Amino acid sequence: MKKILIVDDEKITLRMTEHILSSQYETICTQSGRDAIEIYRRERPDLILSDLHMPEMSGFELLNTLQDLYADSIPFMFMTADKSDDAESRGFESGAVDFIRKPFRADVLLKRVEKILSHAEKVQGLIRAAQTDPMTGLLNKASSQIEIGRICQESAGTLMMIDLDSFKLVNDLYGHDMGDKILIRFAEIIQSAIRLSDVAGRMGGDEFIAFCQNVQDESVIAQKTQFINEELLRSARELMGEGMTIPLGASIGAVRIPEEGTDFLTVYRKADKALYEVKQNGKHDYAFFRTENGNSEESGTELRADIEEEMMILGERTRSKGAFRLNPEQFKLLYRFLVRLDANYQKTNRFIIFSLQSENGEALPDEAAEKFYEVVCGSLRQSDVAAPRGKGQIMLLLLEAGDMDARLVIERIKGNWEKERGGYELTREMRMIKGG
Repeated sequence: MKKILIVDDEKITLRMTEHILSSQYETICTQSGRDAIEIYRRERPDLILSDLHMPEMSGFELLNTLQDLYADSIPFMFMTADKSDDAESRGFESGAVDFIRKPFRADVLLKRVEKILSHAEKVQGLIRAAQTDPMTGLLNKASSQIEIGRICQESAGTLMMIDLDSFKLVNDLYGHDMGDKILIRFAEIIQSAIRLSDVAGRMGGDEFIAFCQNVQDESVIAQKTQFINEELLRSARELMGEGMTIPLGASIGAVRIPEEGTDFLTVYRKADKALYEVKQNGKHDYAFFRTENGNSEESGTELRADIEEEMMILGERTRSKGAFRLNPEQFKLLYRFLVRLDANYQKTNRFIIFSLQSENGEALPDEAAEKFYEVVCGSLRQSDVAAPRGKGQIMLLLLEAGDMDARLVIERIKGNWEKERGGYELTREMRMIKGG
């Protein structure tokens, strides 16, 4: 059930609003903006419905304070008896998503709240999709760094770098479809080895990361390592047959937080060093990063910045075939950079939009749109960039592509699509990227 925090210093209005909403939502009530801040921290409601004018802390001040403290996109709705347009304008400028005047009808309030929560759910779904590794369902590389970095600042525990040993042999001997199944199962095993309060992510390829809060006992990490290795071997034999001889296993590099630091890149490097130690000593085991003779290899508690290590953190762990795939927001940033680049260096970069439509005008099936995206990405060079624009539409950036290069790419995409599927209308528009 969705949770709504109602904030109003007028007790009668507070109770009336609660009565209207409590039939469909879990409600929490307070008459103080300052109390609302603590309630938000503890309860994380799905919507805040707040009076605009209150003593000590106004609704404006409450919203601004919460945004400063948590940097969340907070669904926030103001209610007020103020009839001025200025109050409404200021409310929306502050970040409110709706504004309702007192006295309000019960049916109007319920419809507005339902609309806000429905929109917020869609937004959260898009955010989760952007944060999640599509194959395993774990956090992706960027989100792992952000979320685990935040937890390292707030909680004690153990950070684990988890590497799937000998995975390349699965792809080489059994094919990439089987490789995908092993990666998915490995992610499930990692999730089974940690608690719901812990966090796990995929850093790329066959490398994963996990943070176990309030766990620092070495015997616990040893047990988790044993569980992951046993379950992985059992699952691999189920998927590939009892005759499977690939030495699959998991190597884990661990580091204690906050003893070894709280900065993500610092502890990441230390966990990676511990993982390297395991790899050099037989694999399928774990090792903690240990400071020799009570002194760290680096001055103070932080590692010395090193360009090779920074490049390792920033770089791709496993480079996939075909185009470099971005989400629309990332694509926009890269496009803007290329416009600047052209303004200075006059590069031959091209922007293309491919569109796929049903020939009879019906809605494009999801399966066809997804297959089209895969075909297009697989038809491009690794130096080209692709991002979805909408259902059946794909944006492309062809870097350093002359007229002949661009025509060859377009024909290759058309040809590969006809071989794979066909039966739909395929169009495209292309422009040179010009600096302003």
